[in-house]
Amino acid sequence: MNIVIDIRSLTDKKRTGVGEYTYEFLDSIFALDKSNNYFLFYNSFQDVGDCLSNWSQENVCFVRTRLPNKILNLLLWWKFLKLDNLLKRQLKKQNLSLNKIDYWFSPNINFINLSKDLKHILTIHDLSFEFLPKCFSRKMLLWHKLIKPQTQSHYAHLVLVPSQNTKDDLVDIYHLNPNSIKVLYPGISKTFLNFLKNNIDAEFLQKKYNLPKKFILFLGTLEPRKNILGLVEAYRKSNLIKKHIHLVIAGSRGWKYDKIISTIDKTRGVNYIGYVDAEDKPALYKMSDLFVYPSLYEGFGFPVLEAISSGISVITSNRSSLPEIVSGHKVTLVNPHNTMELKNAMSNHFRKKEKTNFSHEVFVNFDWSNSAKEFLAML
Repeated sequence: MNIVIDIRSLTDKKRTGVGEYTYEFLDSIFALDKSNNYFLFYNSFQDVGDCLSNWSQENVCFVRTRLPNKILNLLLWWKFLKLDNLLKRQLKKQNLSLNKIDYWFSPNINFINLSKDLKHILTIHDLSFEFLPKCFSRKMLLWHKLIKPQTQSHYAHLVLVPSQNTKDDLVDIYHLNPNSIKVLYPGISKTFLNFLKNNIDAEFLQKKYNLPKKFILFLGTLEPRKNILGLVEAYRKSNLIKKHIHLVIAGSRGWKYDKIISTIDKTRGVNYIGYVDAEDKPALYKMSDLFVYPSLYEGFGFPVLEAISSGISVITSNRSSLPEIVSGHKVTLVNPHNTMELKNAMSNHFRKKEKTNFSHEVFVNFDWSNSAKEFLAML
């Protein structure tokens, strides 16, 4: 079979959840499948080769177009252009031919227009933009409106989701047929697991990120949905700073983060360390005394899974997919809208001095190889 995969989400060096999902999923698929042909489509006016993975298997081919993204998106939105036809024309320029495409796989929603008879497999990670529009910028809300996720999901041959919660949301909000939706749980990054085995150079990391000796950790993109302001407020109301326990906020800046940064700067004991390199993340989790992730809505929640696999105590929200992901693990669930509940949960952790032991179950339930096998079985 000939399968085209849209890898436009991999053209950013600083990968967030969607980029990690795309890379890890494809890496596991290519490790298993040596017979089907894969054409990896991406568009970039500038050279982004250093952002892409070096998959060198004979059955994997990169196909790059060089249109400015705004022009490409406009052509797709007006339906002046079909992506599968664009891909075929580009392949001819590379002295390659492709008579038939069996599947087009989109690991994330994006501007798209395909030939009617082409089977489209689409991943929808969450519907946060439907539930929490105030957490998004006007630009992002307009982007979601233009790409029409509901229309895309109805036209798709199959919709993949990372949790039962997202499947339920698609059925309830978009009225999709449940039989057209498949839950494929993501796994823990193999890169993360490899770095997790390394010894911690605590002194080096403390200097690199200016870390305090004892700290609570939050790791995620700085944007309103992550409820960082609620976390900072809960920390401020606690007496943890008197015990010399700091709050460390890690992650790249997303959108509508000005108030978040301003509040962090004004709050004693709170440190913002910015984006954390992939090789440092496992050690950062291990060095922390507690991981707190009070997000208002998550389609999955990779940081929570990473924290559990690192063997540290976790406090997270009792909302959306998060209770589903942490089921079976000793994790404290709180109402993210209740600041006092979050404050008490953090204070109680240090009062009881709770410890969490690493569980191999994490890898059994969330394994990329299993996800890849299930995906290939659907084709």
